[in-house]
Amino acid sequence: MQAYPLRLSPGDDVRTAIEDVLRQRASHAAFVLQGIGSLSVAQLRFAGADAATELPGDLEIVTLAGSVSPDGAHLHMSVSDARGQVFGGHVARGCKVRTTAELLIALLPDHRFSRVLDPHTGFMELSIGSEPHARST
Repeated sequence: MQAYPLRLSPGDDVRTAIEDVLRQRASHAAFVLQGIGSLSVAQLRFAGADAATELPGDLEIVTLAGSVSPDGAHLHMSVSDARGQVFGGHVARGCKVRTTAELLIALLPDHRFSRVLDPHTGFMELSIGSEPHARST
């Protein structure tokens, strides 16, 4: 595992920035271990919903975690508003950093993640494989 700390700047899109890390580092598997920071707008898809809900305003990232594959990211985030009300769900594109976001990403060089349709769930789910050069344990 290779730890990769990342700081995002105002206006950065959280999901896009995370997915870009895999491409830039030529990696095939990663996990976002944690993230904190602030957003000016969040785009979260709540459980069971088909589309993301836009949450505008000053928001604090309380938690951010998920898996990242070359096929895209599966991220969950909780944010709190100025009153301390917390919302959480799947991270969609359009979560814009307000002042900063600080993330810790774990790159997994011995693994290869992909997303495949799971007939039981009907969703594109994580498939975990090994890189050809990976050591056997």
